[in-house]
Amino acid sequence: MKKLALALVVVLLSAGFAAADTIYLRDGRSVQGTLIGFVNGRFAIRVASLRITSTDATSMGAGEIQYFRPAEVDRVEIDGRSLDDLRFDIRTVQVTLGPNWIDTGVDVRRNERLQIKASGTILAGRTRITPDGLRQTDPASPLPRASEGALIGVIGNDFNSPIIEIGSSREFVADRDGRLYLTANRGSYTDARGSFTVETRRELSVTADDDNVSDRRRDRPGPVRPRRPRAGTRVPKEVQIEVPGTSRGVDTGIDVRVGDQLTFTASGRVIAGRRIGEVGPEGGRVSGFGSIIGTRPVPTVGPGALIGFVRTADGQISQPFLIGSQLTFTANADGRLVLAINDDDYSDNGGAFQVAIRYSNSGDREQ
Repeated sequence: MKKLALALVVVLLSAGFAAADTIYLRDGRSVQGTLIGFVNGRFAIRVASLRITSTDATSMGAGEIQYFRPAEVDRVEIDGRSLDDLRFDIRTVQVTLGPNWIDTGVDVRRNERLQIKASGTILAGRTRITPDGLRQTDPASPLPRASEGALIGVIGNDFNSPIIEIGSSREFVADRDGRLYLTANRGSYTDARGSFTVETRRELSVTADDDNVSDRRRDRPGPVRPRRPRAGTRVPKEVQIEVPGTSRGVDTGIDVRVGDQLTFTASGRVIAGRRIGEVGPEGGRVSGFGSIIGTRPVPTVGPGALIGFVRTADGQISQPFLIGSQLTFTANADGRLVLAINDDDYSDNGGAFQVAIRYSNSGDREQ
């Protein structure tokens, strides 16, 4: 019994010094490293070492990502981490209100899912501001339509990138690659003290050809992103447009040129006829006669969806495109931007979408 107890202590001490996840394979091998998660039906692990207890001497380089199908695996031991740690890269950052956006240290890729939760208080003079902000707006803030002081974010260091309204909790899918930055939505910061405590969870989406997982999780500082654009930077504008459910075309008042980038964020509900009923900006289910003969402006998109097109100077229109609830769009024609509802019968429609359009024209630059 004493020998057994001593052996158990040695094992526990060894585990303390060499903490790692372990995959035990049915062929007798065991692989130690960091279990990234269950990816595309396979266990993914970044290899630290390989133990061979059979005649199979297959080599695995340290640092490589290896994938194993469930049929190959006998059991998996996770050392000191929760199941959430396998699905998410979790970080916590203090977001103060100052001249620069706060670098979260999180690099995201397009279509990755992020969850953000925030708490804490920023004091601005005698005003206490929570991550959900105040019951008022600030026209001098980075996002004038959102609550003053609310937590906001942006992906990348490009001042044309759309600003994301976050508040105390938000889950969203990244629309681009880049570093995530956060700040409080307020124009003035000289009287501010305190901070928000923000937890970011980036859902891991490793693929078989992704060799940069560890690089993306290193704490490398990103470039400084000032709250005010530098001189010579294109300054994005933002307008609010209401698009009624009966609309065949709402003039946004925005003239675009080929290459101009616009970001749309839409909310609200419209009634796309009695048969379809109430739908969001993505529209209803694609079906029916209109999808067969193409009577809707965008036949492949559901009825009631928010769409757009560019009307050129000679009265022609560009190919209509789906906007949905969120879209970053590069203009492919010169002309006036028009928004509409994707339908072939507007007589029994109702409701409206509220659309925020953020854009910058070629000649708009900060002086």
